[in-house]
Amino acid sequence: MDESCFILGVDLDGVVGDFYAAMRKIAAEWLNKPEESLTPEVSFGLDEWDIVDYGGYDRLHRFAVTQRNLFRDMEPIRDAPAALRKLSNRGIRIRIITHRLFLKYFHRASITQTVDWLDRWDIPYWDLCFLNDKGAVGAHVYIDDAPSNVVSLREQGCRTIVFTNSTNRNLPGPRADSWQDVERLVMEAKEEWTTGTLNLFGAAGFAQ
Repeated sequence: MDESCFILGVDLDGVVGDFYAAMRKIAAEWLNKPEESLTPEVSFGLDEWDIVDYGGYDRLHRFAVTQRNLFRDMEPIRDAPAALRKLSNRGIRIRIITHRLFLKYFHRASITQTVDWLDRWDIPYWDLCFLNDKGAVGAHVYIDDAPSNVVSLREQGCRTIVFTNSTNRNLPGPRADSWQDVERLVMEAKEEWTTGTLNLFGAAGFAQ
């Protein structure tokens, strides 16, 4: 980890990009169902949309990226680009960490769409990392929405903020319900880091 600046590890899907809204629209087309028939209150894996009989999540995800440019065309979460620009301007190093390459054979499309999307929305970042073990690249604070990622990061002793959506409401805080909350929590952590009082939130030490 670069100790010369404060690093924020940022997940993309469900945190910066409005992944579930974009997938809902694409899934309605893929399933040939009205969009309003698909509940927005989903769990991780989208089981609520009954996609198993149509090939399951992996097949839907592949269609979304390769045929509907999911990672290029999704809308951002409200206020996310502007908040990241503000945080970057305050001296925080934005490290994007995403596991978008978990399916084989279309990595080029996933990477190209991701870079194009970040540029389109003028989202600042110093580092762009595509990997599953997000704790391996290092950050002072992480923001993620996937329950498995949050649990794994905290078990590694990484201070991790949950970005609230329907997939993670059972997880303990610290959590952010909006990007205004993210700004506040990150700036509080940066102040603790500056004064040498930054504490990590491990598996047994969650802060509310």
